[in-house]
Amino acid sequence: MYAVIRAGGKQYRVAPGDVIEIEKLSQAGGENVQFDEVLAVSGSEGELGKPSSKAFVTGQVVEHGRGDKILVFHFKRKKQYKKLNGHRQPYTAVKILGINVDGQDLKA
Repeated sequence: MYAVIRAGGKQYRVAPGDVIEIEKLSQAGGENVQFDEVLAVSGSEGELGKPSSKAFVTGQVVEHGRGDKILVFHFKRKKQYKKLNGHRQPYTAVKILGINVDGQDLKA
């Protein structure tokens, strides 16, 4: 069983036991976090459907970190213009503990 959640403006396919890297959260390491915006849930025999409003996914913050450096290079030919900029996006690693749909709980 898996669920599709929205966190930080992006969508993630999660199952119990998965570790995902999402946009930085304010929770400290070891704290639990709950994702209430569940877009889809898989059922038995590969069925996929939109859950009711009572569905949520719970997770635990594993660590905070920064992603790999992304180089942004601007260049205009014949004008002697070059500009190089780097960026590292902060993230939070979250371990998915369980998916709860209408009181039915699926644990890792």
